[in-house]
Amino acid sequence: MGNENIFDRLFERASRHVAQRSSRRSVLARLGTLLVGGAILPTLPVDRSGRFKQAHAQAFADEAQTTDDTQCNYWRYCAMDGYLCSCCNGGITSCPPGSEPSPTSWVGSCLNPDDGQVYLIAYRDCCGKGVCGQCPCLSTEGEMPVYRPQLSNDIAWCFGARSMAYHCTGAGIVGKA
Repeated sequence: MGNENIFDRLFERASRHVAQRSSRRSVLARLGTLLVGGAILPTLPVDRSGRFKQAHAQAFADEAQTTDDTQCNYWRYCAMDGYLCSCCNGGITSCPPGSEPSPTSWVGSCLNPDDGQVYLIAYRDCCGKGVCGQCPCLSTEGEMPVYRPQLSNDIAWCFGARSMAYHCTGAGIVGKA
């Protein structure tokens, strides 16, 4: 009986403490929020694309080459979405004259077929000049929806540049993934 009495007293104290610091309306509001939140939870997006991404990455890696950076199957372009700066009087990591690199970028992980290593690639748009229009490469490897902007290649990444005009995209190695 002694233990039940202690339990009863602790529960009573806790109940009185909550009752003194909250109203019925706030309890009902929190309960309603919990119920609505629980009902919405199953509708949230779930990333089930892992196997698809792996299959696409393997397909790209099987076709990738390391000699011609003006082709979309160049190994660094596994997550490329844009016009290649190497076809627009620039280079893999340099912007053509009259354009400037954006201070922001999106990233991808690409397999180098020569050494079998996976590298983190930063895709940086060159801005300030009209669209180049040469060598369009539109890969979606590793791409995420716009609400995950760091992995979205559907955004013109000219944020912070003097001009938001997109020209082309380069692909610099950040390091091993």
